[in-house]
Amino acid sequence: MAQEKIHTRGMRKNAVVSLWLTAGTGKWTVNGKELLPYLTRESLVAIATEPYRVANLEGKFDIVCKAHGGGLSGQAGAIRLAIARAIITFNPELRKLLKAAGMLTRDSRMVERKKYGMVKARKRFQFSKR
Repeated sequence: MAQEKIHTRGMRKNAVVSLWLTAGTGKWTVNGKELLPYLTRESLVAIATEPYRVANLEGKFDIVCKAHGGGLSGQAGAIRLAIARAIITFNPELRKLLKAAGMLTRDSRMVERKKYGMVKARKRFQFSKR
């Protein structure tokens, strides 16, 4: 993999992430920032870096992401899917491992729309008998 760049995309909720994976020292960049200052919480960083740890590739690749749409939680999930897809492109033998961990499936859950006559999607206005 002589300076080959692997490009993948990941999606979750309304978040879309474009990710470039190159051989390097383990540097992460998301929208021009480091990973932890961008995602702000350790739990979100753990979600985003999970495929990296499962495949035991920590410190072997530099990752550059462009994330837009959704919130931080959706973007962390989208980064997770994009990294898993990039790792598969790099080494197809790791597919079975990542598939078993559930990292190659796009999480299709979306926010339910608000219905008329209700406060939110399912919450109703307060009932008054009289």
